[in-house]
Amino acid sequence: MTLAIEKKNEKPNIIVIIVDDAGYVDFGFMGSEDLETPNIDALAKAGVIFTDAHVSATVCAPSRAGIITGKYQQRFGFEANGTGDIESGDIGLSNDVVTMADVFKRNNYKTIAIGKWHLGATPTDHPRYRGFDEFYGFLAGGRSYFPMHNPSREHMLQQNGKQVKFDGYITDVLGNRSVSFVEENKDQPFFMYLAFNAVHTPMEAKESDLKKYQNHPRQHLAAMTWSLDENIGKLRNKLKELDILDNTLIYFLSDNGGAHNNTSKNGPLKGWKGNKFEGGQRVPFILSWPSKIKGDQKFHGLTSSLDIFSTSIAAAKIKTEDNLELDGTNLIPYLSGQKKGNPHDELYWRKLDESAVRIGDYKLIHLKDYGSTMYNLANDLGETYNLASEDSAQFNLLLNSLKEWESQLEDPLWHEGKPWEDVTYQIHQNLMNNKPVLYKSPSDKNISLSE
Repeated sequence: MTLAIEKKNEKPNIIVIIVDDAGYVDFGFMGSEDLETPNIDALAKAGVIFTDAHVSATVCAPSRAGIITGKYQQRFGFEANGTGDIESGDIGLSNDVVTMADVFKRNNYKTIAIGKWHLGATPTDHPRYRGFDEFYGFLAGGRSYFPMHNPSREHMLQQNGKQVKFDGYITDVLGNRSVSFVEENKDQPFFMYLAFNAVHTPMEAKESDLKKYQNHPRQHLAAMTWSLDENIGKLRNKLKELDILDNTLIYFLSDNGGAHNNTSKNGPLKGWKGNKFEGGQRVPFILSWPSKIKGDQKFHGLTSSLDIFSTSIAAAKIKTEDNLELDGTNLIPYLSGQKKGNPHDELYWRKLDESAVRIGDYKLIHLKDYGSTMYNLANDLGETYNLASEDSAQFNLLLNSLKEWESQLEDPLWHEGKPWEDVTYQIHQNLMNNKPVLYKSPSDKNISLSE
């Protein structure tokens, strides 16, 4: 009996915590002085903080597609934000693509997706058909934090397709389900994909938290962040109470850089959500696995959210399936001292007309039918000094590498529409020239998109 219990508990639990549109410096462990995040900071203290970590896209949906599949989402056409249009049936993940949940479920893990999905709303895109035993969340890319009157199928809170009516604040509701799921499955290995919609707009918070921060210059964001932190603390405390925290591998990251419309801050980084500068895709990233990885350390190697899949299956000692081609790297050897250097020599990004490549310290940003800029991030993290004309050999190396990578990709299955594509194009033009950005969304007033 004892041997059976030991065997059962050998495999680590896996929890991926994704927050939405969070600013790069908007957590205590990242240097924030005005937003309070004691529980997330405690998670960071017990784990590893990655200082050069990136997501595979600068906007929500494709970034999540990369995380859940462990491969560049452009390989299966999931390149633009949102999902397919009404005519195409709101398509999302390709039917033949394998998710983390697929692999863990096939290896006797209990699997759950909690919170924001945003990876398609057709029947075959539902989390229940993508490897999850349970989906407790909403299909859309955003919704109110409070109960909605007669919500659509995409916006309603649901449990495996059935509407869940709730009182209170959705960050608390999602946090409570994460805690109860752990209680229900404490004696078996589980994989939890916990995708809070905080701190994405709308900027809504509980009255008690707004009162706590009534004189704060970023009152709503501070209140929303406090609630997010409380719920991550609840989950971590439950794991500790059940004596399974040490054998639980927890990741924490934002799905992209801070957005222009939620008062987030990206600190020294140029740009924000939606563009290829560091502010769009360099993110706060924590890995904690107390029984295996020494805490209270920082890792400076080039890292990607694509690594979560590869690292997790390696930690669980799951043999890579024959049809599973991953772009990520197992981070564990780098954190345990078995390997030195960078998990990645190069990383790539593309969303429609904008693309980028990072090789070593150098980064190139390319705008279709316009041109390219190149920066040395070791000397110029703010991406202000264009080296394209000063180092043609390095410039051509990056540009040719980007073209080679792009030759491997599928065409995007959908676009974002001319208004947003025009805005994004203009933003990149101005940032590449270190000029003020004229408008940040199609809804900006008194601006003609034809100018």
